[in-house]
Amino acid sequence: IIGILASVVLASLNSARSKGADAAIKANLANVRPQAELYYDTNSGYSSAAIGTLPATGCTTATSVFLDTTVTNAIAAITTAAGVAPVCVVGGTSGQKASAWSMSGTLKTTGNWCVDSTGASISGTDSNTDGDCGA
Repeated sequence: IIGILASVVLASLNSARSKGADAAIKANLANVRPQAELYYDTNSGYSSAAIGTLPATGCTTATSVFLDTTVTNAIAAITTAAGVAPVCVVGGTSGQKASAWSMSGTLKTTGNWCVDSTGASISGTDSNTDGDCGA
């Protein structure tokens, strides 16, 4: 009887841990948005210089919002909680500063969570890699 009860409790704890990790991932993704807006105000775009080819994927895209210290800290926290790095995208017109961004993280339970420069915070990813979760 004790073994059965212990297995039920352990199963519940694992589920709670996964849900806690999901909450941390979503919170860190949500915290990127205000920092990205501060970056935009400072640099008149989501990159501090023109990017040759947009959209561009990767959390290390040169001169982009994803290299901001606060955002890189959020990326590290998401990577730790999810066990895998988030997907980062900057979009806009090639040869100009980025005018859009999105970031999606893998949830511990199931699926992905995406936030972007339009204010979206939804289940899924930026399927068009254009810096917009909803499109």
